Amino acid sequence: MPPRRSATFDEHAIAEIRRAAATGIYDIRGGGTKRKVPHFDDLLFLGASMSRYPLEGYRERCDTRVILGTRFAKKPVELAIPVTIAGMSFGALSAQAKEALGRGASLAGTSTTTGDGGMTPEERSQSKTLIYQYLPSRYGMNPDDLRKADAIEIVVGQGAKPGGGGMLLGQKISDRVAKMRSLPKGIDQRSACRHPDWTGADDLEIKILELRELTGWEKPIYLKMGASRPYYDVALAVKAGADVVVLDGMQGGTAATQDVFIEHVGIPILSAIRSAVRSLQDLGMHRKVQLIVSGGIRSGADVAKALALGADAVAIGTAALIALGDNDPRYEDDYRALGTTAGCYDDWHEGKDPAGITTQDPALSGRLDPVLAGRRLANYLRVVTLEAQTIARACGKSRLHNLEPEDLVALTVEAAAMTRIPLAGTDWIPGL
Repeated sequence: MPPRRSATFDEHAIAEIRRAAATGIYDIRGGGTKRKVPHFDDLLFLGASMSRYPLEGYRERCDTRVILGTRFAKKPVELAIPVTIAGMSFGALSAQAKEALGRGASLAGTSTTTGDGGMTPEERSQSKTLIYQYLPSRYGMNPDDLRKADAIEIVVGQGAKPGGGGMLLGQKISDRVAKMRSLPKGIDQRSACRHPDWTGADDLEIKILELRELTGWEKPIYLKMGASRPYYDVALAVKAGADVVVLDGMQGGTAATQDVFIEHVGIPILSAIRSAVRSLQDLGMHRKVQLIVSGGIRSGADVAKALALGADAVAIGTAALIALGDNDPRYEDDYRALGTTAGCYDDWHEGKDPAGITTQDPALSGRLDPVLAGRRLANYLRVVTLEAQTIARACGKSRLHNLEPEDLVALTVEAAAMTRIPLAGTDWIPGL
């Protein structure tokens, strides 16, 4: 009889046990979950046929514009496309990468977001619309920079590690990063997992009012959270006074955290959207408080499906970095020297990124041309938008936001149950 491997103790599980036994420390990496979870590929659109009338792609318009922050802000954020760039810090990313994100987002008519550690001049100068993240650590928090932003995003958590704080290891704490964060150079930095000055929705309401007063009630206030208990979390965000809710699923990336956190905490974004939308609907706030979803968005099909499920916009992080040049095969020799291969490199915390994106090493970050990388990102965003428009027109919609659950079917029982979308070829929704 040939040898048989264990499905429970597979090669990865055995290798991790051996690594833990040899080192005595947990594994740290970047990125999002690598396990297969229900995702947008488990849904399909029902294109127009006899019962629906499609739109002509070259002659009939399909609007992509979105306005975020209409609830209380005097100056809501107006975007040409419903695809935004998620928060990624200077420190986790190089200054060139942050500049490139701003350039690409501006060319495409959308927004980008700062991240832990504050705002860089390069990022602000190249970003037509910039969202300022307000995090538990308060690293780099500057009231003047906050006023320069177009919106404020209070970060409660993120999809890769809901309930956990940030991590930036000493090899990426350069002189500039240390100065911006008021930290010693070369020392590992850990961010708090909760804000120091509020503990619940009532306290958060006071904090949001403070930020509104600080910015003259002009800036929209976003609230970002990792997907965990979306129905109740979204309701509390609305109660606290948020203009926009950002919901991040477990496929969303992070610069660095424990692998066990990434793989075993949080839920897929596909399972979170309908609960979040239902929460807004039950409060009479759907479309009044806008919903941005993120976590594994890759294509125009993903964007269209997220909007059809009820989101107002999506945010991308990992896909944006890939568009800039992350894990590019042209650096294959460098990746192999690090013990990995292009497409699999996730040791972003080590600061040795050959592509010059997740590093503070001047020799490496100098490889990234922010102008060219920004153009690549803009090209990618244009393609994603065109793909979403193609699908919307095929469903007879003259506006991306007119896509609806009725336009979808599910391919698996799990996806049908999570999204409350009928299983393809039936009218059956599990649990209903």
